[in-house]
Amino acid sequence: MKSPLVRLSILAFVFLSGSFATRSAPAQLDDRPVQAAGVRPALLRDVGLDQKLGNSIPLDLTFRDEHGQAVALRQFFGQKPVILTLVYYQCPMLCTEVLNGLLRSVQELSLEIGKDFTIVTVSIDPTERPILANVKHQLYTGLYGRPGSSQGWHFLTGDEAQIKTLAQAVGFRYAYDSASGQFAHPSGIMLLTSAGKLTRYFYGISYPSRDLRLGLVEASQGKIGSPIDQILLYCYHYDPATGKYGLLIARVIQAAGVLTVLSLGLVIAILFRRENYVLPRRDP
Repeated sequence: MKSPLVRLSILAFVFLSGSFATRSAPAQLDDRPVQAAGVRPALLRDVGLDQKLGNSIPLDLTFRDEHGQAVALRQFFGQKPVILTLVYYQCPMLCTEVLNGLLRSVQELSLEIGKDFTIVTVSIDPTERPILANVKHQLYTGLYGRPGSSQGWHFLTGDEAQIKTLAQAVGFRYAYDSASGQFAHPSGIMLLTSAGKLTRYFYGISYPSRDLRLGLVEASQGKIGSPIDQILLYCYHYDPATGKYGLLIARVIQAAGVLTVLSLGLVIAILFRRENYVLPRRDP
């Protein structure tokens, strides 16, 4: 009859072999980039959000903050990951939905605006002034309601050249409809590292808090978040086509296999020591 030590060793070998032999395709999501509804269909040909992952934005661009002070983008970078949103403050619908969706998502996070990450919202309308930015700033930081958000969520305005340069750098294509006096534009948010490098795009007007948290942890290069977040980043894969994180079953199985083998190894070691302890000594 085989000892418990032998049986557990065989079980560990079989489980590990099966786990690492298993392969599974990443989870597929049906969501697609949400494009803003334009006033004239022809304008939509010029509207879109082209991912520039890995590119760095020009941090020397200058804007006006919500207090009317001239600021360079680099003032909001350097220490924390940044969420960037391009909207315009008098937008009749879509921009408000983008900001509301972002607000809902960050409210669900334990990570905090100002402490763990920064949000920079830039108006694409060069005619808008800091007074409008200030209204939005007070509204959204007030709704967020946590200390430090007024210094961590910034609403900017600027001239057309600076706005277009930033929009081109992040792949944000928009068009102005002179007939309606409105902008046709895509909807989404972008994540950047503290050095200004684009790392993630999230499309639409709703951003799952789990995905946003993983994106921020990734953009921070491990400076924020917990060890559990690092494990989740191993098991979840960012899909640029959908702008979402999908579960990689193969990695989950591998991680589970490693944890199981480590646990079995601990049990085997305990049993081995116990067997040696209870065996009677033979006299010479």
